[in-house]
Amino acid sequence: MKRILCLAALSAVLAAPSWLMAQEGHGDYDHATVGIFADYFRFAPTSGRTTNFIGFGARAGFHMNRFTQLEAEMNYDFERNFTSTSGTGISSSFSTTRVRPLTGLFGPKFQTPGPFKFFVTGKVGFINFTESRASVTPGNVGNAISGVGGPGTHFAVYPGAGFEGFWGPFGLRLEAGDEVYFSNGTYNNLRVTFGPQLRF
Repeated sequence: MKRILCLAALSAVLAAPSWLMAQEGHGDYDHATVGIFADYFRFAPTSGRTTNFIGFGARAGFHMNRFTQLEAEMNYDFERNFTSTSGTGISSSFSTTRVRPLTGLFGPKFQTPGPFKFFVTGKVGFINFTESRASVTPGNVGNAISGVGGPGTHFAVYPGAGFEGFWGPFGLRLEAGDEVYFSNGTYNNLRVTFGPQLRF
């Protein structure tokens, strides 16, 4: 009985890659993807000063063909990360910040076919800097969204690249890029996202 179970498990493991390719080939997941992600934003308003923001976001993408998607995403950064090194090692701490960037982006994503993809993307949108001392709640995020278009809102462009892998409908995505915003000059800021996705 043990040998039969081991043989069945081994057969399933060996058959999984071809099954995934068959699913991809039949186009069972060629309509759209939705996902959530954790967001790291290295805000650099001046050459000598940077702030590490941490937050969350969500995105949705609609397939144009097997190589192209149109995506929209939004993220809200509400915590600041402090990392320091000393003789005893590296220490890191998080605190809720008063300045909270809200970013909305839209644009195409160009990807390789298959369940494991490399992609590049170029998006345009906005970044809005709001100030709040309130705790992070859905209502507080709504207040940040309602402030878009005010004096703290700036035009943004985002070139990025990354990898994503799918196991049937479920997947993981890692992406990094340069979130550039314009406010009496051009400001480059590193942005990294990671999180699960669902395709259908």
